[in-house]
Amino acid sequence: MLNRRILRIKAFKVLYSNVLSGNMSLSQAEVMLDQACEATRDLYIYMLGIVSPLTRIARERIEAAKGKFNPTEEERNPNMKFADNALARLLDEDADFQKVFAKKKYSWLPYDLLLKKIMTSVASKDYYAAYMASEERSLAEDCKLFIRIFEEEFVDSVELEQILEEKSLYWNSDLAYALTWCCKTFKSLAKGENWSLLPLYNSELLKGDDVESDKYFVRKLLQASFAGYEKYSAMVAESVVGWEKERLFSTDVVLIVMGLAEVVTFPTIPVKVTINEYVELSKFFGTPKSRSFVNGLLDRLVQNLVNEGLVKKDGKGLL
Repeated sequence: MLNRRILRIKAFKVLYSNVLSGNMSLSQAEVMLDQACEATRDLYIYMLGIVSPLTRIARERIEAAKGKFNPTEEERNPNMKFADNALARLLDEDADFQKVFAKKKYSWLPYDLLLKKIMTSVASKDYYAAYMASEERSLAEDCKLFIRIFEEEFVDSVELEQILEEKSLYWNSDLAYALTWCCKTFKSLAKGENWSLLPLYNSELLKGDDVESDKYFVRKLLQASFAGYEKYSAMVAESVVGWEKERLFSTDVVLIVMGLAEVVTFPTIPVKVTINEYVELSKFFGTPKSRSFVNGLLDRLVQNLVNEGLVKKDGKGLL
């Protein structure tokens, strides 16, 4: 589930937090890193768990309409397509998923007001009307609908973000990524692939003795960045002069330190890949000028380490 870029971001946030506080031990940082990684998968599981509560809201509304003093023909004979959708049934009947959900003590029951608001919004949309009008009844059809719901109702939802932030410090910033993976899960189900919860690390999906563990990668990256922070940050300070010091943003330093630590620590990752990754991260965690600054300075410092013989790579073309 977590790719290398997301893992770099997780390590960056922990390292940056330590730079700001200045009182975190490596063991504390490793615990924080593990918690941050687990939190993303937990949010993915929690958001999958919203499928059945939304379906329940639809059923309750149908039953309430039937119980009116003088229900309409449509209310007496409602369209049950969404209320009986196969995706909710699949998740409800999956013992492993329900066990995980219950073990984490997750529930959407306290947020019925939000669920009803979401369902009202969904029912007003053209994509929902088209779904309900279609005679197709299949898991694929239901998955496609929930992809639309997740993409259009949950992204940029202030109320949802507030709820998630109250439940976990990590969840608010992870919502977009978790929703992406929920939609990927729905797409795989729509294609007829077997259902299973995604593992935490992408490397767990791969086979072979030469597959490096992503958990090992992010742990080692954090450890190397911690151990080398004083040395690498001093290299940064010595390499900037005059006007550059005014442009030196604290997040830029952390990103450059991590880039240097990664180049030295991982012999199978090409230097170019490492530099490109941290330049990309600078777009999100720095200033408008960070991209060119991190790119130029990181490239220069990496070359210094190469010239000093401190960068060893396994294979041609990795330098």
